[in-house]
Amino acid sequence: MPMTTFTPPTRILMGPGPSGAHPRVLAAMTRPLLGHLDPDFLRVMDGCRAMLREVLQTENEVTIATPGTGTSGMEAAVMNLVEPGDRVVVGICGYFGERIAQMAERAGGEVTRVQSPWGQPVDAAVVEAAVRAAGGVKLLAIVHAETSTGAETPVEPFARIAREHGALLLVDCVTSLGGMPVRVDAWGADAVYSGTQKCLSAPPGVAPLTLSPRAWDAVRRRETPCNTWYLDLQLLEAYWDERRVYHHTAPISMVYALHEALSLVLEEGLETRWARHERNGRALQAGLEAMGLTLHAQAGYRLPVLTTVRIPEGVEDTAVRGALLHRHGIEIGGGLGELKGRVWRIGLMGESSTPGNVLLLLNALGKLLREQGFKADIRAGLDAATERLGGG
Repeated sequence: MPMTTFTPPTRILMGPGPSGAHPRVLAAMTRPLLGHLDPDFLRVMDGCRAMLREVLQTENEVTIATPGTGTSGMEAAVMNLVEPGDRVVVGICGYFGERIAQMAERAGGEVTRVQSPWGQPVDAAVVEAAVRAAGGVKLLAIVHAETSTGAETPVEPFARIAREHGALLLVDCVTSLGGMPVRVDAWGADAVYSGTQKCLSAPPGVAPLTLSPRAWDAVRRRETPCNTWYLDLQLLEAYWDERRVYHHTAPISMVYALHEALSLVLEEGLETRWARHERNGRALQAGLEAMGLTLHAQAGYRLPVLTTVRIPEGVEDTAVRGALLHRHGIEIGGGLGELKGRVWRIGLMGESSTPGNVLLLLNALGKLLREQGFKADIRAGLDAATERLGGG
C-alpha cells in the first residue's frame, strides 16, 4: 500500500544546506493561508522587504524574494542583466561560479571564465586583466562564499574593478547572508542574491534578491525581452511594489517563514550573529586539525559557516557519512564536482551553528574515523575546539 502519512526523523543538519530551522519559523508556516493579494498578506511582504534591506545592508528600492531556491535568485539576476552579445566575466573557484557562467551563456552572453583552484579565492588581478582584455564588459560575477569548496572571495577588490571598467557587479551570497558580513551598499555591488535555507535558517523556497539603481536601470532598458517569464524582474517587481500587479501565486507559507526568519536575525543582531558563526566555525576547524585532519580551503580564506575537510586516505566517504546519519542523526555533505569523494562539507549555519553541535560532530566523527583505521585524536580535537569556544 502507498504511504499515506510521513513523520520525518529528527536530524542535526550540518551539511551544506539546508540548516535547521527555528521552531518559530516552522510554526509560522502553519499559520492560516491568505490570498496572495490579501491586504494582510501584502503587509507581510512589505515587512519582508524592509527587513531584507536591513539584513542585506542596502537601501536599494528593488529588493524582493523570488519564488524558488537560491538558484532562482541566481537565474533571475543573470537572465535579467545579460542580453545576447553582452560581455560577461565570471570569477570561478568552485561549482557555483561555473553555474553562473553557464546561465550567462544561455542568456546569450559572451562569457570569459577566470578559473582559480577549488579551495582558493578568485584572483582579482587575473580577473582585472580579463576584464581589460575583453573590453566593454557589462557584467562581472563572483561567488562570495563558495559552498562547494568552503572558500571566501573578498568582494571589495571586484567592486573596484567593476566600477573602474563600467561593469555591473553580481555577487552570490547564498551561503554567506545571515552568517557573515554582507554589506551590499558598502561593497558597491549591483546585484546580490541569496537563499533562505542556509544561514537564514528557513526552509528552502524563496531567494532574497536586491538590485542597485544602476542594475535596475539596465534591466528596464533591455533591448530584448528577458528570456525567462517567471523570473522576469520587471514583472516580479510590479507585484512586490505598490502596484501589486498579479504575476504568480506567491508561496504564502514560505513568505511567512522568511518573515519570521528575518525577525530572528534582527532580534539577535547582525554583528552578534556574525560573531557567533565566526566563533563556532573556527572552533570546529581548530578541532578538526587537532584531531589530525587536513582542511581543504586556503588558510586565511576559510568560511566560518562551511568547512571543507579532506577525507583521509583509506577512509570510505559514504560509509562515514552514512554512519553519522543513521547512528548519530548528523548530516554532513560530500564533495561536489572535482572534489567529489575527496572532501566532506560541514556546515555550521543559522540554527545549526552552536557550540554543542561543534563538540557533538567532533566526537562522533572521531569515533567513526577510528573504526576506519584513522587514528583520530578525539581528546585533542575536543580540547582545541573548547578553547576556541571560550571554555578552556
